Amino acid sequence: MSEKRGFFSRLFRRRSSVEEKKVEEQQPPAEAAEAAETAEQLVPEPETTPIPEPERVPEPELVAEVEPVPEPEPEHEPEPEHEPESEPEPREEERPAKGGLFARLKQGLSKTSNRLTGGLFGIFTKRKLDDEMLQDLEDILIQADLGFDMTERIIERLRKERFDKDISPQEVQEVMAEEIAKVLQPVQQPFEMAVEHKPFVVLVVGVNGSGKTTTIGKLAAIATREGHKVMLVAGDTFRAAAVEQLKVWAERAGADFMSAETGADAAALAYDALEKAKKEGVDIVFMDTAGRLQNRKELMDELAKIVRVMKKVIPDAPHAVLLVLDATTGQNAMNQVKVFREVVGVTGLIMTKLDGTARGGILVAIANEHKLPVYAIGVGEGIDDLQPFDAKAFARAIAGLE
Repeated sequence: MSEKRGFFSRLFRRRSSVEEKKVEEQQPPAEAAEAAETAEQLVPEPETTPIPEPERVPEPELVAEVEPVPEPEPEHEPEPEHEPESEPEPREEERPAKGGLFARLKQGLSKTSNRLTGGLFGIFTKRKLDDEMLQDLEDILIQADLGFDMTERIIERLRKERFDKDISPQEVQEVMAEEIAKVLQPVQQPFEMAVEHKPFVVLVVGVNGSGKTTTIGKLAAIATREGHKVMLVAGDTFRAAAVEQLKVWAERAGADFMSAETGADAAALAYDALEKAKKEGVDIVFMDTAGRLQNRKELMDELAKIVRVMKKVIPDAPHAVLLVLDATTGQNAMNQVKVFREVVGVTGLIMTKLDGTARGGILVAIANEHKLPVYAIGVGEGIDDLQPFDAKAFARAIAGLE
């Protein structure tokens, strides 16, 4: 992969061979056979980037259980899951985004920001800060899904610095932004693509309707624009709409595309796709997967099987496991991170649909709890609305500051 300096390379940075060697020296060598049997031995690093998002297609998503062909395991019947909110198909053109990155971020987070700050001007009047005002503020912060720990940090700082003193809503906003940024800055990390891995394999997972297919399409379009040779693999084999949608993205991006017949084995497709990618010199492989509920063990086991089959072709694949989260699910997203991380070793996050909810504070709670890298966030459907994650900008936008 040639070195590029556009949006994709700002969102994802490539790890040098020296850095990669240091990482390898810190890890004990593993036999290929062991790697093929261990789903948890995943080498971290995911991808992220923006491009047009599509019109909602009302076709239900079916989640099916898949049995990898290369791995001898008992077969079972595919079990459909209906997707509550289907992902849209890519539009031909996008209206140019207005304003800069922060302006779009602030606009996208306006629902969450309004929930957090809307009551401040009623609570923090000219009277001095007291316990009643702090209790009211605590209720607001909890309702925005910031989480108990984050809420306590903000409350305790205000109590320590401003109790029994005059305080304005603006001063509270500044404290909120500062404390939120402290939690988010450690997870603002570049996505490293080690040059030694070609193809660099990215497995994209998430529950139904989270935006996996759309996110992959945007990443692929940006990656090809930056000069990378990309392959998209339609691993959601039981939902024809998802396959067709990803195919359209691939065509528009100029990326290679692989799919299988409806109902086919996704693990077998992964095996074939990686074999082809190796032969054809592909730089990046994005593999879509069927949306699945995190509380369905048998469906989650299918992801582990896909990983094991990938390792039969490339022992250290996937090099990144990217979890796409829907911000509108609120606290449920916290449990999703926990379960997907245990099953397939999630290495980083993208949170979508932040513009459609007042519960965007959940990203702060997730960062505080799981401390996984957050590579990008989606704050709208426009071409520039999948943005590289900026902790300070996010904190100020969510607090309603400029």
